[in-house]
Amino acid sequence: MTQATPLEELVDERRDWQANGHPVVFTNGCFDLLHLGHLELLEQARGAGDVLVVGINSDTSVTRLKGPGRPVIPEGERAETLLALEAVDRVVVYDEETPLEVIEALRPDVLVKGADWAIDEIVGREVVEAAGGRVLRVELLPERSTSGLIEKIKRT
Repeated sequence: MTQATPLEELVDERRDWQANGHPVVFTNGCFDLLHLGHLELLEQARGAGDVLVVGINSDTSVTRLKGPGRPVIPEGERAETLLALEAVDRVVVYDEETPLEVIEALRPDVLVKGADWAIDEIVGREVVEAAGGRVLRVELLPERSTSGLIEKIKRT
């Protein structure tokens, strides 16, 4: 079974990647019920560097953000599913509502979020840009969201 990487270990790996000239890309989300929109975001994020690290909200964090009944898929399974994708190199789980602590520790070269996020609302943008990195906003596929998918399932 493939598991998420603890943040401390990831920071150590980051130093090696940086020393060897491998740009690190970071994106994050709940990634509950993986769908085509997620895959498109991950593929585009992967194309922005050599190493893709995906931060996922812990189960308790998802429940705080999305409400009771979420996540549908437990964090360990979400991490393992993401790690099975060719585009994803590492997954880190965080308990906070935002990945700011992960971004501050990791200092990615590229921070990727969906274009539904205004540039000034992207958590960690200032940290990444201050370190010389960049923020990439990816256009989303229309009507592709986990919440929408769950509502559709409930109606059928």
